[in-house]
Amino acid sequence: MPSATIIPIEDEMRRSYLDYAMSTIIGRALPDARDGLKPVHRRILYAMYELNNMHDKPYKKSARVVGDVMGKFHPHGDQAIYDAVTRMVQDFSLRYPLIDGQGNFGSIDGDSPAAMRYTEIRLSRIAEEILEDIEKDTVAFKLNYDESAKEPVVLPTRIPNLLINGSSGIAVGMATNIPPHNITEVIDGTIAFIDNPSITVSELMRYVPGPDFPTQAIIYGRNGIKDAYETGKGHILLRAAANIEKSKKDGREAIIITELPYQVNKARLIESIVELVNEKRVEGISNIRDESNREGIRVVIELKRNEFALPILNKLYKQTQLQTTFGINFLTIVNNEPKLLNLREMIGQFVDFRKEVVTRRSIFELNKAKERLHILEGLKIALDNIDQVVSIIRKAKNTEEARTNLINAFQLSEKQAQSILDMRLARLTNLERAKILDELKAVQEEIKRLTEILENEQLLMELIKKELLEVKEKYGDQRLTEIVDELPEITIEDMIKEEEVVVTITHGGFIKRTPLDQYKQQMRGGKGKIGIAVREDDFVNQLYIASTHSYIILFTTAGKAHIRKVHTIPEAQLSSRGKPVINLIKAEKDEKITAVTHVKDFPEDGYLLLATRKGQVKKMSLSLLKNLRNPGIKVIDLPEDDSLMDVLPLNAGDEVVIATKRGMAIRFKEEDIRSMGRTAYGVRGIRLRREDEVVSIDVLTSDCSLFTVTEKGFGKRVDCTQYKVQARGGTGVINVTCEKKNGDVVGVKRVSQNDEIILVTNTGRTIRFNTSTIPVHKRGGLGVKLMGLKDEEEKISGVGAISEE
Repeated sequence: MPSATIIPIEDEMRRSYLDYAMSTIIGRALPDARDGLKPVHRRILYAMYELNNMHDKPYKKSARVVGDVMGKFHPHGDQAIYDAVTRMVQDFSLRYPLIDGQGNFGSIDGDSPAAMRYTEIRLSRIAEEILEDIEKDTVAFKLNYDESAKEPVVLPTRIPNLLINGSSGIAVGMATNIPPHNITEVIDGTIAFIDNPSITVSELMRYVPGPDFPTQAIIYGRNGIKDAYETGKGHILLRAAANIEKSKKDGREAIIITELPYQVNKARLIESIVELVNEKRVEGISNIRDESNREGIRVVIELKRNEFALPILNKLYKQTQLQTTFGINFLTIVNNEPKLLNLREMIGQFVDFRKEVVTRRSIFELNKAKERLHILEGLKIALDNIDQVVSIIRKAKNTEEARTNLINAFQLSEKQAQSILDMRLARLTNLERAKILDELKAVQEEIKRLTEILENEQLLMELIKKELLEVKEKYGDQRLTEIVDELPEITIEDMIKEEEVVVTITHGGFIKRTPLDQYKQQMRGGKGKIGIAVREDDFVNQLYIASTHSYIILFTTAGKAHIRKVHTIPEAQLSSRGKPVINLIKAEKDEKITAVTHVKDFPEDGYLLLATRKGQVKKMSLSLLKNLRNPGIKVIDLPEDDSLMDVLPLNAGDEVVIATKRGMAIRFKEEDIRSMGRTAYGVRGIRLRREDEVVSIDVLTSDCSLFTVTEKGFGKRVDCTQYKVQARGGTGVINVTCEKKNGDVVGVKRVSQNDEIILVTNTGRTIRFNTSTIPVHKRGGLGVKLMGLKDEEEKISGVGAISEE
């Protein structure tokens, strides 16, 4: 019995797994840096070449090719080979397909291809460039798996296939992901490398700006491309190309997707959008249609009425594969080892390989030319001595004797003598003689050319450039993928529709925002419509109109300011009272919101004007609140018997009006108030009479009106010129006469001719009307009826103005 060697299992597993890993890396998953092909793809192309399955020949059944590949070169599953064939046909997988297919080879929707017995294939025209000159000993061959045939180790490609078609594969412990590129750009970059071998990656990027995907789309940012080209690894952001169209019929917007990121399955993308809509994670979409055809991709996402496309599109970019990241990893096989290359090294590998191929081809052609020259020189000797040659042949007993006599008579080689014997008598004519002499001269010149190429590297490189330019002329095309500058990260705000909303705050501390379009316009003097359902001990006491993209600043009884984006306020229906404001800001339990304003930004030259119930005003720089975070900061030091009543943004040169509850108003210039720090109380803005208090402030312009509303539903519009500019601190002028019929002033708003006003009562009813329906009055007087109230208990509690702009 033979002796057995005991091997520790851990050693055997380590050795066996390393063998398997290297086999996978070298023989299956990674492309060769020279021809850009994995073994299976190389074997498919070579098998088709052997079958003469060229682009100008009839198609052959895919099953025939797959069988040949499997039987002669690739002893793996037929389906795996057919999958590789299928991908080489798909124009959405390869930038330049290497196989021309006839039949169903799948789609960008992920549809399976037809069975191989139905489909037909042949080499594409550009694939033949990869096999060009293979018969001229340009590459090494090796025995196939069963040593019954030979296969090429690499193909003598004339095109930089690794870059133009890319490659992806997962090996053991490593992976490659090379994006496709534009052939025109890559050839231009290759020629630039030949002209200047020390060219930098940055300089190469002038010729090769980035990947070029067959599905087009848009690359955002160049830093990821630069990282990949310099180090071999990087990430690029890919976005679908989308247009926004507006229906001429009903004005609704629609998002039209015309290009997808590389390797995105269109059908699954549409399914994911539908799922988001069903789960209400994306709202505003009414319908999705796939109108794609052979001309290209067209996915139509129809929106609901009054929905804006841009925020919805931004949500889709964020939550679907309309936006993807492509991780670049230039890992290839170099000298039978995996190696990470940068762009310059990849081009260098191709150029070095072309030098080797062209050199081997030139040697092959030179040897063939020398062999032909040798024969032609023998034929020339025979033609020069034709009578003697004929005599020797006629006198010979057999072919062997004739060959020997010719060799001895003219010092010929056996090949020359045999060629003379094989020559037809027709070639003895003067015309044929001239042809032989011309061919002799041409072969001598060809030998000279080939010798110079082999002896002069510059001529060799010029020949490589010439052939590259020929390829560019035949296959060069325009870039499909657009490259644009860096894309800022999509924020939550980018996914929020910018629209005007009504923000309401109740006495009990509830806040909400409601789309402005829920407040329907009515005639002045009506009873309005039922709005917010408030409780007996609660009512709306503040109403503001703002954009969802604006900042809202909430001021409390403690003199603190809290800043939020308007879109962070809970959205609710008209009838809802909203959510507790303490859920929005970190405030003490006994703190209440007493004033609110909204701004687009916090400019250095902007101000806030704060007005208290007792007539104090304070101007502070808006920039002091720029970086405000929870739990807010103190912006005014209020005595116990005073509180903030109103706040508004202010600019240099503005003129301010302060209105009181008992119908007084004063107008003065903002420059009368110096800018103060956060803790200051302020200065006197208006001198109040007994039992009077400030209710509202606003900024006046030369062409506006001041709209005043009283608690019993009356109001009036007065031209601003009626309010003369005074010194700050006076008692002001009579704005409106407050009597039992109209009640005290609730608020004032600066308005123009076609602005709108929204009123809300303490019972939650609302009315919206145009200011043009209110005649312009003089100061004083009661005004006109704006809203019919149900009883003595119902009063106007909030006023908001909607600018025509």
